[in-house]
Amino acid sequence: MNNVEYLPRIRNVLKEYGRLSKDAESLPVDADLNQAGMTSHASVNVMLALEGEFDIEFPDAMLKRNVFSSLASIQAALTELKAS
Repeated sequence: MNNVEYLPRIRNVLKEYGRLSKDAESLPVDADLNQAGMTSHASVNVMLALEGEFDIEFPDAMLKRNVFSSLASIQAALTELKAS
């Protein structure tokens, strides 16, 4: 699967678990998810949902706020994990 195909799936996870005050479908890929309303608690739920959706596990080194700060940063992390 190429990483462009990740975006719709990431958006679905954000829509369901991100508790965003803005529509996940219309967010630009570089939009700050924290500014869009995602709390630290919601980001944990998003991380867990992404692990299930993509059959991966985020290593401790990736459990940082900046990894889950935008669609682009989530996509980059998934691309890195899927490549390894």
